[in-house]
Amino acid sequence: MTGARARRVALLPAFGLGAITVSFMQALVVPAIDGIARALDVSPATAGWAVTVNLLACAVLTPLLGRVGDLHGKRTVLLWALGACLAGSLLAAMTTSLPLLLLARVLQGASGGIFPLAVGILRDEVAEERVTRATALVSGMLSLGAGVGLVLTGVLTHGGGDYHRIFWLAAGVSAVALGALAWTVPARPRHLAGRLDVVGALILAAGLMALLLGLSEASRWGAGSPATIGCVVAGLGVLAGWLAWERRVPEPLVDPVMLARRGVLVTNLAGLFVGLANFGCVLGVTRLVQVPHIPGGYGFGTSVLSTALVYLLPATLCSAVAAPLGGELVHRVGGRRALLSSSTMAAVGFVGLALVHQHRGPVIVWAMLVLCSVSIAYAAIPALLAEEIDPDHTAVANSINSVARWIGGALASAMVVSVLAADRVPPEFAFVAVFLVVAAGCLASAVLVARGLPRADRALVAA
Repeated sequence: MTGARARRVALLPAFGLGAITVSFMQALVVPAIDGIARALDVSPATAGWAVTVNLLACAVLTPLLGRVGDLHGKRTVLLWALGACLAGSLLAAMTTSLPLLLLARVLQGASGGIFPLAVGILRDEVAEERVTRATALVSGMLSLGAGVGLVLTGVLTHGGGDYHRIFWLAAGVSAVALGALAWTVPARPRHLAGRLDVVGALILAAGLMALLLGLSEASRWGAGSPATIGCVVAGLGVLAGWLAWERRVPEPLVDPVMLARRGVLVTNLAGLFVGLANFGCVLGVTRLVQVPHIPGGYGFGTSVLSTALVYLLPATLCSAVAAPLGGELVHRVGGRRALLSSSTMAAVGFVGLALVHQHRGPVIVWAMLVLCSVSIAYAAIPALLAEEIDPDHTAVANSINSVARWIGGALASAMVVSVLAADRVPPEFAFVAVFLVVAAGCLASAVLVARGLPRADRALVAA
């Protein structure tokens, strides 16, 4: 096998590893917050900023990296993003300072740009009839990376293990992904003229930071506190101003005309509900199974490690298997029907969690159904966006959808943590209410997709 052919064969696995890196970086710290707090002698709330700053960095950097990639070459920006992720992992692995740890998590936030850039490169490099399947396979690795991150963090920190181990592992994953993608992704000349809208990037960053800060800190500040409401309102106001700015500049960061297209708008709103379902399932199930057992009721009193291995890992592996099946579904029946099916599946799964959660088996099955639906949605969304945009804007369009998913995830996190507070045993009806609210969101997504996307849906390529 020639070197060029070997690189083509290895391209898809390399992108799969890149996608694993994205969700791995986001998930690995969550189970280790208490250990970080003890090691650094800070409160868990203070240590929780290691999660918050990473979310903010992802949201701010992802659309910026997507646009820069479209302008100056996706491969170059992809490798720089992985390099920043590697640097952040090494810094976190070697520091015992909270400010330096937070800086490291900001650097790791560059990983958020990997998936949108990967989708753009796949659209450029893979034959048209294989793009949907390839993108679906890479998308499925997002779910796998999150599950693997939770499990490995549980193993490495079990029994009071040093939290630095998880960052050494993250550094290893980043280094391997960087090497694999540097070798497999071919260099292409830049072909899109234009300049980066720096002012637009700063306005967007300010709006997203305010909005996500309010949502992510709502559980600590209080959902109705002036700080939470002020951040959310200010964020929405700045984002509205950003759209007004983007309409005025000749070379916007994100084309507002593209965002306003019906197909793009509906797909991004559906992405928000995908994030709501994904985080609502992982966080809600985690809290449910860790509640001390109530005789004749609910809760299983499991540890962090058992939660990851027994309840989340099967669902994660199932979602990874569902990813290529989702790609095949999109290929045969089109993105609209695939996304509609996934929204319906997720709604059924959450209704099941709300009504039948007294035994381990059903909880595992419902979690599997929800995370499989998320994988199918991941397969459908890039295909739907590809029908609406030209290849030169693929990375930035998928970046905006990634941000929409993170906003949905922040909403789910705020709701779960606020309603199912960790310092008390939540009543059963609180779990029922949370799962039914997320189910209603999934049904709303299904209605939105059914009525908002063209009915003349078709497979991307004839089977």
